Amino acid sequence: MTTTTPTTTPMMTTATMTPATTTMTPTTAMTPAQKAPLIVAALKEGYPEASCTLTWLKDYELLFSVRLAAQCTDARVNVVTKALFRDYPTLEAFADADIAKMEEAVRPCGFFRVKARDIIASARMLRDEFGGRVPNTMEDLLRLPGVGRKTANLILGDLFGCGGIVADTHCIRLARRLGLCDTQDPYKVELALDPLIPKEEQSAFCHALVLHGRAVCAARKPKCGACRLSAWCANAFIEPSTRLATSRP
Repeated sequence: MTTTTPTTTPMMTTATMTPATTTMTPTTAMTPAQKAPLIVAALKEGYPEASCTLTWLKDYELLFSVRLAAQCTDARVNVVTKALFRDYPTLEAFADADIAKMEEAVRPCGFFRVKARDIIASARMLRDEFGGRVPNTMEDLLRLPGVGRKTANLILGDLFGCGGIVADTHCIRLARRLGLCDTQDPYKVELALDPLIPKEEQSAFCHALVLHGRAVCAARKPKCGACRLSAWCANAFIEPSTRLATSRP
């Protein structure tokens, strides 16, 4: 989400992922509470700069980008928002936007009619009820059109550092596969992971799961031999036909 300022440490990508160096001892009998700190540490080591990949500068830009990212890749959203944030440079501009023009602007992200409607309605609510700022509580965030718990948790973590489990597809799939939970229900996954992952680690943890899911732990062909988490994974090296958690959430 925020563009990371270049440092001497290279940005984390599939190609530049830090090699696994953590000593791992197979512990299939470990409870979720026992293995969670080890998994968090291994992900931090492998993805030290894990962050959201959407591009934004203002708080409402993150909110709108996340809405556009539903059923759309972050890469495509970033292309669309580059022009969108240029053409609508203020929250007031979004609030007063013509719905037909907004629909056309966000059309490449799919579901453009409902997304355009939600963006304009959210902009008006932010302006009229929240002083022009994105609210910092779950209760208030859920009042905004198109915002569910997944989006709210991401906003709370990335904007306010409050922590929050972003139970997206990658999070649900990997959490089940690792044996940290046994459900595909997003809310139940959130409830299961919340006490296992320290609040200050939750945002980076969820972003790292996305990167790891894309680079290593794919849904159909996970690279267990190259996985830094395999020692604690309930389904490592198991054939796809018998793997417990291969079904898509």
